Amino acid sequence: MKPVLALVGRPNVGKSTLFNRLTKSRDAIVADFAGLTRDRHYGNGQQGKYEFIVIDTGGFEPDATSGIFKEMAKQTRQAVAEADVVIFVVDAREGISAQDHEIAKYLRRLGKPCVLAANKAEGMLASAQLVEFFELGLGEVHPVSAAHGQGIHTLVELALEPLHLAEPDEVEDQREPGVIKLAVAGRPNVGKSTLINTWLGEERLVAFDLPGTTRDAISVPFERNGQKFELVDTAGLRRKGKVFEAIEKFSVVKTLQAIESSNVLLLLIDATQGVTDQDAHIAGYILENGRAVVLAVNKWDAVDEYQRELVKRSIETRLPFLKFATLHLISATKRQGLGPLWASIAQAYKAANCKMSTPILTRLLLEAVQFQSPKRSGMFRPKLRYAHQGGMNPPVIVIHGNSLEHVTDAYKRFLEGRFRKEFNLVGTPMRIELKTSSNPYADKAA
Repeated sequence: MKPVLALVGRPNVGKSTLFNRLTKSRDAIVADFAGLTRDRHYGNGQQGKYEFIVIDTGGFEPDATSGIFKEMAKQTRQAVAEADVVIFVVDAREGISAQDHEIAKYLRRLGKPCVLAANKAEGMLASAQLVEFFELGLGEVHPVSAAHGQGIHTLVELALEPLHLAEPDEVEDQREPGVIKLAVAGRPNVGKSTLINTWLGEERLVAFDLPGTTRDAISVPFERNGQKFELVDTAGLRRKGKVFEAIEKFSVVKTLQAIESSNVLLLLIDATQGVTDQDAHIAGYILENGRAVVLAVNKWDAVDEYQRELVKRSIETRLPFLKFATLHLISATKRQGLGPLWASIAQAYKAANCKMSTPILTRLLLEAVQFQSPKRSGMFRPKLRYAHQGGMNPPVIVIHGNSLEHVTDAYKRFLEGRFRKEFNLVGTPMRIELKTSSNPYADKAA
């Protein structure tokens, strides 16, 4: 699982700027996932071989008792609870404040690993002004400049150091060979636990008609027709403004981590509510991580024909990027439509791990070019020469040639359709990488 770093501090100390630096983004709102308020945002960061999740929080006032500041404090407390390491950001130019002391007191009481970062310290690396931050009782002060990128590399190293992370190459899937990790994801109260209980034939998970019953990602072994599965019931991602209660700690991070570590995702949609923004955000995160996915609309028995038609249209308009996924209409409580789900899950897993030979890929590529050539861009027309497989789960096809930077997205989709049809890649995303050959005469004098 990716480690989680939470950025905490009073307002205007540069937390969002540091967040943008760590996630290599230009906007503090990296992804508007359901369950995240305006004052708590999640993003992915990477340094060297190590990947991590960063949480940006609003200004923290631990003793706030009312209004928006109380809600922001709740958000920050949940971010700290979800984090493996806290990065406490202070303002090196304004110096220490009473609010900094209150935050430090709160963090010391928790006893969670904490790194003290003095931001806006450009030109102040040896300044005596930084000494005062030792009063906070959180150890060494690390000067950084989020705006200029100074000290960021060292800061991340210090934050990851107490976690004693293994080398990424050493972190292999510890499940038995042949076990498919299947995560059931979706909004709260969509029927995830009910569906898994129906599969298991027992009340193994707590299922109750109240959003938030599942608080963590729960793993259950399961076997069907000789195929072993690891079923993961994820805590539902909350609606905006509904993540304040302490009972919901870990739900967002654990759900995102479960999505990242699974082989196949079963994305459940509530037929009584249709496709919402939250469903689209979860689907986007699944696609971003390249997971194989099967779509299922639950509670299909609870809606009439008019509502059913609205749900189908909403899937077409809100989730067009999941056209490769198989759609099933089910009822977990009445056990309707559950059998075909397993065939689609197996198909999605097989497609995600499909092996494609270079000769066949190259033949398909040349046939596609002969059928429809890529558009000319000025004096250049892209020349696609050969293709080979560059990875699995999701399948990656690498195409080599000349002037491939001029290949349009529409043409890449055309090629993707050809490859999908040939290898029956249903239920998995697919990525196409273009590599332009270098000109051997570019560096030679005329």
